Amino acid sequence: MTRAIFPGTFDPLHNGHLDIATRASQIFDEVILAVYDAPPKKLVFTTEQRVALATEAVAHLPNVSVSSYEGLTIFCARRLNAKVIVRGLRNVTDFTYEHQIGWANNELAPEIELRCLFCRGEFASLSATILKEVASLGGDVSNWAPPNVLEAMRVHYNLPALPPSRRATRTEGKFDRKA
Repeated sequence: MTRAIFPGTFDPLHNGHLDIATRASQIFDEVILAVYDAPPKKLVFTTEQRVALATEAVAHLPNVSVSSYEGLTIFCARRLNAKVIVRGLRNVTDFTYEHQIGWANNELAPEIELRCLFCRGEFASLSATILKEVASLGGDVSNWAPPNVLEAMRVHYNLPALPPSRRATRTEGKFDRKA
């Protein structure tokens, strides 16, 4: 059985993250979405909120679970007996960064493999930073995050509810708009 972790801040989890988790779940026996507890950046959601939002968003994936962690990602992988770290790549900048981190992780934990999945084209420009900024200014982000995350952001930023026709929904692992 191959267990993989998909680490990240997930502040908030968006459809690009969900796509990588879904695809990883089809490759590995078990995937643990590992929510980094203390990143060196300002967070919108607490660790507990990010874990809860991620848990709800991946509930349809039977072999995906969610856990939080502190410290080095390789320590998390070892603690969870994961043999693989999954990362999503959007562009050359992501590749360069992941290549450097992958080298360091391999030096520290050669028994843990890195597997990068290229994001789908529709998510190539999506980031949590862009999602937060557009949402905070009242922009339409309904195609960018799962419904539970959209609702949490609406509450956090004190925004009006989206009309039902604008809410994104997930059906059979795909993302569709409600009619």
